[in-house]
Amino acid sequence: MVFQHHFLLLELSKIYQSLSRTKQLHAFIIKTHLAHDPFYATRIVRFYSINNDVGSARILFDKTPHRSVFLWNSIIRAYARAHNFGEAFSFFNMMLKTETKPDSFSYACIIRACSENFDSDGLRLVHGGAIVSGLGLDSICGSAFVMAYSKLGLVDEASRVFHGLIEPDLVMWNSLISGYGHCGYWDKGLEMFGRMRSEGKQPDGYTLVGLLSGLECSSLLRIGEGIHGFCLKTGFDSNAHVGSVLVSMYSRCKCMNSAHRVFYTLFQPDLVTWSALISGYSRSGDYEKALFFFRKLNVEGKKADPVLTASVLAAATQSADVRPGCEIHGYVLRHGFDSDVRVSSSLIDMYSKCGFLGLGIRVFEVMPRRNIVSYNAVISGLSLHGLASRAFKMFEEVLEKGLVPDESTFSALLCACCHGGLVKDGREIFKQMKYIFGIQARTEHYVYMVKLLGMAGELEEAYNLILSLPEPVDCGIWGALLSCCDACGNSELAEIVAQQLFEDNPEKNAYRVMLSNIYAGDGRWDDVQKLRNDRTGELRKMPGVSWIGGRGH
Repeated sequence: MVFQHHFLLLELSKIYQSLSRTKQLHAFIIKTHLAHDPFYATRIVRFYSINNDVGSARILFDKTPHRSVFLWNSIIRAYARAHNFGEAFSFFNMMLKTETKPDSFSYACIIRACSENFDSDGLRLVHGGAIVSGLGLDSICGSAFVMAYSKLGLVDEASRVFHGLIEPDLVMWNSLISGYGHCGYWDKGLEMFGRMRSEGKQPDGYTLVGLLSGLECSSLLRIGEGIHGFCLKTGFDSNAHVGSVLVSMYSRCKCMNSAHRVFYTLFQPDLVTWSALISGYSRSGDYEKALFFFRKLNVEGKKADPVLTASVLAAATQSADVRPGCEIHGYVLRHGFDSDVRVSSSLIDMYSKCGFLGLGIRVFEVMPRRNIVSYNAVISGLSLHGLASRAFKMFEEVLEKGLVPDESTFSALLCACCHGGLVKDGREIFKQMKYIFGIQARTEHYVYMVKLLGMAGELEEAYNLILSLPEPVDCGIWGALLSCCDACGNSELAEIVAQQLFEDNPEKNAYRVMLSNIYAGDGRWDDVQKLRNDRTGELRKMPGVSWIGGRGH
């Protein structure tokens, strides 16, 4: 009889997937007096978990007197699956106090819960427990630890676990390679890949995806092309996942011709691949193509998500033509994306930068939810249109609502001060940013401060501000001071600033043109001629390298 019930449950498990059918199956088990059998309870708990009814799973668990390790694992997994990590840990700790000790699957489940909860301290604690229990070097636990540590960016710990295992499988190799890639250690990922092949392990698509994920900038393009070549030789280029990541890699490296070629070899590119291509064109400054492929995506019946829509709005913003932005706004309204804070904030930014500040503010006013990003978009729009007092009022509203300003907030406020020539306010905002809100000034903040001081004729203060910065100083900051020297007609300081710029950026002709214009404004035509004739990128050393008491270089 028990065998028949066991067989019946296995058959029913193939069809009882809905919550109502799971409850019917549970009732059937109760009627047959098998509810206290941990085997059947384990199955029903799993079904409840699949249907997101953790409450019913908990009730069944509590009513089952004889709890097997499988039943404990099922309830822990149920809470972890529901992202109720606190309860998952609570049950794991309760299990440790019983006669039923965790097995490798118990640890694997709680390890996965730690990684999904980004709980590195909890993960290390569980690791210690696994070692004490004698399961630290178990292949199932080891694989889970390598994956979890890698996901959390703790690649050193992942590497130590990996190298402690006798025979790591392909999943572990891939996890460590991927972990190195996501943490930016592409060179270590390649080293592991080479070692893997030398030991006779055959890579799969996930191996190559892990390698490619670490290539984030144009300087690594050659390496990406080499991995692409390997894919072509081994046939992995036909793998849809690998193809998608190749498009992403080429897009990140701003090699859009290659990204486009790979894209067209894919049979049915998914939304992630479309997003990579469109975002790549946007980052590369080819806004027309970004908008073209967004339209093509819609023509083919695919629906963009809010993240992609916000990215395309950024492309429309840079094109400075409001018509594509209005077109995307219509798409946003038709698909209900206007409730997404990122999308609405991008709409505000687009309208403001395309000269329609009123429409941007209207979008802000009808937003159901607002965060610091949406406030930053409005403050930036008001600043760009010279409405400094309204920008400051909006900042006061940010503080009143308990929102925390960030780097972008102060960037927008300093921009407002620049447009309004508000030196006193700019100094105060800069101090607040550093000393009240604890925000470290970035290049853009220093650029605004130098422009604000310099255009107000406070060239000495602007120059000394730059000298107080740790080297190397970004050329944009020096360039801001040079433009102020141009506006103020100060050729003496301009020569000193230009010397610094030419040393750091000999290929930048824009600075030479600017200095030439300053010389011309002073009537120093001989110096204009000398500068134009000098093609070596070197400017003759000025007799004085400090200005108004500033320290030398």
